[in-house]
Amino acid sequence: MKIDKKALEFEWDEGDIEKNKKHRVEDKEAEEVFFDNNKVIFPDIIHSTEDEEREFWAKLDLSEYYEPSDMERVSFPNLKPTSCSISIRIPEYLLSRVKERANEINVPYQSLIKGYIKKGELS
Repeated sequence: MKIDKKALEFEWDEGDIEKNKKHRVEDKEAEEVFFDNNKVIFPDIIHSTEDEEREFWAKLDLSEYYEPSDMERVSFPNLKPTSCSISIRIPEYLLSRVKERANEINVPYQSLIKGYIKKGELS
């Protein structure tokens, strides 16, 4: 079905105009989406229930919408890695030295140990 773009006219209310400005999108640019034959419409997961959202993401196959060449590598520099607890046996004198050094530089001793391990792993 073809839509005559001239036949449709958009009326933007103040709230929508502000949303477009917030996202740095011109009104005309937002209107173009309605006429894009290649648009992909996803459910509104923000306003859905948690179960609906879980079901949506479980069934989604992005290969139906994108080619591998559409992808680009991204980095999340502020993402904290998942931690797990470990148990380790080290001599008491060594642990005392680490705690003293951590106190001198005002950091938690476990953070200092993690730093030492990371430094050793990356060198």
